Amino acid sequence: MLILLTHANHLFADRKQIRKMQPYPPLHTLIAAAYLRNHGFEVVFFDSTFDRDIAPELDRIRPDLVAVCEDSFNFLTKMCLLHNREFAFEIASLCAQRGIPSVVHSSDATDHVPAYLAAGFSRVITGELEPELLDLCHRWPKTVIAPRASVENLDQLPSPAWDLVDIDRYRQAWIEAHGYFSLNLVSSRGCPYRCNWCAKPLFGDAYRHHSPQRVAAELKCLRDRFHPDCIWFGDDIFGLSAQWTREFAACLERTGTCLPFRIQSRCNLMTPDTADALRRAGCAEVWMGVESGSQRILDAMEKGIRVEQVREARENLRRHGIRACFFLQLGYLGEEWEDIEETIRLVRETKPDDVGVSVSYPLPNTRFHQIVQTQLSTKTNWSDSGDLDMIFHGAFPSEFYRAVADAIHAEVRSTNGIDSSAAPRDAWDKVEQMRCACC
Repeated sequence: MLILLTHANHLFADRKQIRKMQPYPPLHTLIAAAYLRNHGFEVVFFDSTFDRDIAPELDRIRPDLVAVCEDSFNFLTKMCLLHNREFAFEIASLCAQRGIPSVVHSSDATDHVPAYLAAGFSRVITGELEPELLDLCHRWPKTVIAPRASVENLDQLPSPAWDLVDIDRYRQAWIEAHGYFSLNLVSSRGCPYRCNWCAKPLFGDAYRHHSPQRVAAELKCLRDRFHPDCIWFGDDIFGLSAQWTREFAACLERTGTCLPFRIQSRCNLMTPDTADALRRAGCAEVWMGVESGSQRILDAMEKGIRVEQVREARENLRRHGIRACFFLQLGYLGEEWEDIEETIRLVRETKPDDVGVSVSYPLPNTRFHQIVQTQLSTKTNWSDSGDLDMIFHGAFPSEFYRAVADAIHAEVRSTNGIDSSAAPRDAWDKVEQMRCACC
């Protein structure tokens, strides 16, 4: 059985990602490819990151099955963007025209099974990708998808099938845009925290991690094989356990593996001990889900952090020479201008090294979605990652939140010398004008 694996995250369909130009290979798709190969299946891979025209490859290869497996470690695919869905539907249609069965695994497909089946997919895989896909291939076409238990020991999974990727295309894109090359890894799956706006259709609330030894070995392998300048860990939460982080640092020190990396984590985890272990391991940058400077809004989100912990985390990382970056979220239900002012104040006082600003986005099967369900507009998904449309009735219109986001970005860039052309005063004047108009 010849299986063609692909994904539907096309870089050039997303205006924001074109500007950022930080493409990463689809890690989960490549792990699935390696998993199938280890069990005797012949696998080919079509990388949709740069190329959208899959039809010639279907005609050339004539696979027995096409599996559209999204990279579940890429936040873009977890956002369930319309352009990804439309491209997935296009792949299903192209397969159907050629009599080739197709299956799909993604957050969006899990939330909208009937729509994906109606688009032409034969099956929607709704459980853990690797064992479900393997079982489906073994039993095809008689198999009926039923979610199985998750993979508890992640070290039993193979490393990604890096040989299937044209790494040079990624390297060229990074170097031309930024002057350096970054690759991606993952050390865990899932997140045990219960932020009520966070969608977890694939991994749920369970948290599992590779052993520190396995992650250190993969980091060393990537360094020696592809010579990236840095690594991005795609985990929802990197280093949930302080002990795991210490052991990871010790593994890298023993092998002399020195490669800067960036992670996502939480401010309550950035204790002095953990910050020290991250520094020893080579961590250069931590992105934290700060969301808001208003404790009232954080409590409404069920975020499980205190504003004071943001300040403590920022200082702990600063002391250890690690960049501290904030994810911020505007427009949560009940947020007023006074709450936004608290967020602005927090940014000005803590001076993060960088920020990412979004607006609240109610995804299916979240408590937040249930709370605002009666206020939802006809638009239920963003078209791309730069959309930032309010799809429920917030205190202000979408244009206002975009203006606030632009002003926060301009101020942080100006403060940190990232962009000398940034004009925060003009940006804040625009915000004030729009706020007065809304009142």
